[in-house]
Amino acid sequence: MSRTVIDLDDEALEAAAKELGTTTKRDTINTALREVTARYRRLRALEQARELTAEGALDISLLLDKGKYRPVGEPGDVRDAGADE
Repeated sequence: MSRTVIDLDDEALEAAAKELGTTTKRDTINTALREVTARYRRLRALEQARELTAEGALDISLLLDKGKYRPVGEPGDVRDAGADE
């Protein structure tokens, strides 16, 4: 980890700490950096899914139809593994 001296907006830092549930400047900044990175990764994935849907390579209705999901408890269902043990 690197050490950097920077000027911070104390009000923005306090607001971010409240939102993130962090108590130190270090935790607030590191958590905020991770949150921003994860958010933009999700946005890119969503945009890629939209493009695939527009091109016809992805049928989003298949993902939205929960009736096509395998019910819990079916043989080989990993979510049910060990439930009887």
